[in-house]
Amino acid sequence: MNSDTLSQYLSRIGLSKQPEVSVQGLKALHNAQHRAVPFENFDVIAGKKIETTADEIFNKVVTHQRGGYCFELNGLMLRVLSAIGFEARALLGRVHLSGAPTGRGHQVSLVTLDGQQWLVDVGFGSQTPRHPLPLTMDTELCTDLQTFRLVAHDLYGTMLQVKDQDNWLNLYSFDMEEVCAGDIEYGNHFTSTSPNSVFTSAGIASIATEEGTVTLLNDLLKIKKGEQITEIKLSNESDYFKQVKTHFGLELDMPYQKIAQYFDVT
Repeated sequence: MNSDTLSQYLSRIGLSKQPEVSVQGLKALHNAQHRAVPFENFDVIAGKKIETTADEIFNKVVTHQRGGYCFELNGLMLRVLSAIGFEARALLGRVHLSGAPTGRGHQVSLVTLDGQQWLVDVGFGSQTPRHPLPLTMDTELCTDLQTFRLVAHDLYGTMLQVKDQDNWLNLYSFDMEEVCAGDIEYGNHFTSTSPNSVFTSAGIASIATEEGTVTLLNDLLKIKKGEQITEIKLSNESDYFKQVKTHFGLELDMPYQKIAQYFDVT
């Protein structure tokens, strides 16, 4: 990433200048991308190949104002972090939302700053941490609206959990093993093509707001502000594309039927 493409990226996420290599700079970068670039899988259900090269991700997310999923959003974030001067590398994790773990199909970034390691994740849908999380074990890690913790896992390294009332729910586990381009290609291929992947069987979108999140699962739109949740059923093609543009900033160029085929299935 050169100075020109970095400038275009910063404009895309609404930052007027390059953040400093500091904790505050890291938080500013994370917060800006998380609120400007939606998590979404519309290219997957449209049958398009998901590319993870630097040029392809930049072209999709920055040039064409789209979103993406973890391999795209965190892949872009990793390249930006490195371009700015942060010490950063990719990690891969296993998702535990359904109980049994998936393969290593979730990409995040590990940033080391002044001896402290940080988990940076801008691509985990509605459960995405709203700020970078310090890698401090067995301690409540709070953002403005969320509470997480990191605990050791006997088999899979470190588990990220989120607090749901009085319960701790497993989100994903990760380890510190080195990640190569081939690892990402394998994970991305399964995630975007396998019939066993959640991303090939539903239309999904999510974005953070000042007060919460807006999420879309097929034709059900949920707007969360604090503890208040408003649900809206999107009843037709015109309304669907209008709401996707309004809440996620997406101008979708795909047949409505590609999305509607999954309605009332999940």
